[in-house]
Amino acid sequence: MNAEELKKIQEPLKEKYRNQPETAIITLKAEGKIGDGISCKVATGKALVEAGLHPATGGNGALACSGDMLLEALVACAGVTLNAVATAIGLEINDAVIKAEGDLDFRGTLGVSKEVNVGFQSIRLHFEIDSNTTPEELQTLQKLTERYCVVYQTLVKGVPVATTFQ
Repeated sequence: MNAEELKKIQEPLKEKYRNQPETAIITLKAEGKIGDGISCKVATGKALVEAGLHPATGGNGALACSGDMLLEALVACAGVTLNAVATAIGLEINDAVIKAEGDLDFRGTLGVSKEVNVGFQSIRLHFEIDSNTTPEELQTLQKLTERYCVVYQTLVKGVPVATTFQ
């Protein structure tokens, strides 16, 4: 896909969203079902993923860890956004590898220490880009990728999450 093809696809959507802002609000959904042992089966849209305890909390490593899935979602979104932004602004990317890593202190998750936060302490997102871009173009690519990556922005800004038990 080139910039013209991308614009042709996106421009009618942008126009619709400008004229009818309410149509731009879409609710994405995820669903899971408790599985055998301590696990949860999650439909990803393309496959069924079974998530379980990380080995650091007693899992055996056979099931997907939800923390890994969060990082995978970040990598996927950042990669798609990088590619779309590069295409839109006419930068040629020969190849790119996107890596995310995050640090967890499982003392919080296991209730060993109330002073330790539950969740990632930090997340690092790294791009290895093979391109003939100038440093200025690369800086623009980084800025726009960060700006338009949904998962990145959600993690950086945080959002309210409401919980309901029935």
